[in-house]
Amino acid sequence: MPENDEQNDDARALEQLYAIRESIDNIDAALIHLLAERFKFTKQVGYLKAEHGLPAEDPVRERDHIKNLRALAVESHLDPEFAEKWFNFVVAEVIHHHVRAGAAPTAE
Repeated sequence: MPENDEQNDDARALEQLYAIRESIDNIDAALIHLLAERFKFTKQVGYLKAEHGLPAEDPVRERDHIKNLRALAVESHLDPEFAEKWFNFVVAEVIHHHVRAGAAPTAE
């Protein structure tokens, strides 16, 4: 293949790479905005729990929600283990916020 054709192929590949990365960056920005919205609502939950002396954690809800998220992950061709790890990470932060808001410690 002549050198110019290789350079053109490389240039097209780089253009495609930059376009894909721009899409990834846009999705990351959307995820951050969605997480911020999610935390606005979980903050409200934390205040309600604190106001009414409810425990910071809700293991039954978490279990049911994980089951639903795993099913959504499978439907979306995403590793359900990853979806569960992500959710557990978010829930740990939410519980931390609930405890800081004054929700009762976990009822065992």
